[in-house]
Amino acid sequence: MKQLDVCLTPDLLHLHKLENSIVVVADIFRATSCMVTGLAYGIQSITPVATVEECKVLQDKGYIAAAERNAQKVEGFELDNSPFSYMDERLIGAKVAMTTTNGTLSIAKARPSAVKIMVGAFLNLGALVNQLRSEQYDVLVLCAGWKGRPNLEDTLFAGALAEALQDEFMLMEDSVLMAQRLYQQGKDNLLSFVANSSHVRRLQRLGIQKDIAFSLQTDLYDVVPVLRGGALVSID
Repeated sequence: MKQLDVCLTPDLLHLHKLENSIVVVADIFRATSCMVTGLAYGIQSITPVATVEECKVLQDKGYIAAAERNAQKVEGFELDNSPFSYMDERLIGAKVAMTTTNGTLSIAKARPSAVKIMVGAFLNLGALVNQLRSEQYDVLVLCAGWKGRPNLEDTLFAGALAEALQDEFMLMEDSVLMAQRLYQQGKDNLLSFVANSSHVRRLQRLGIQKDIAFSLQTDLYDVVPVLRGGALVSID
């Protein structure tokens, strides 16, 4: 039987074996929510990079560039880290380069060892569940967290995925059970459940409440981003 595991922060990734695993990266507030939204709205590809410098190199090559640090847009780049920025019709067919504080760094850390890397959000939860059911590999949910620390929203997403896949996958470690039980407590009102979380407070100070509510909506899009040749594209 396939196994499902959860890594609560990228700083713990070295404790997990990825050789037979699809890694699902989750950065709910807000990188992976942006990635799902962008591909759903017709962006051709999103190339995630770990550093601002790498993003600038791609920008110089003609990519539309998105750079975020500490929840704010880096000066000199076209896009920030809000899902609403990715709904622009001018981005249809575009190639986007993206770097964020936590999400793209998580992808970079998982990339050398994972069988595949997919991107998860509440926005594409159902589509992701269906895709993972059809795959032959184990699954590791990598929560992007915040600067090496676990966070509530990514752990809740991991729990939602575990809840949906528990009949097809063995839930192996306590991190999975923790995430699942947390989700069971909060699933009836996710927005209220995360209201006092650290990243919600961080975003609210910046006036980004609408991104929080948007990113906690379930099954808005039937899109599963997968990393191919260094770029995220939608699975056909």
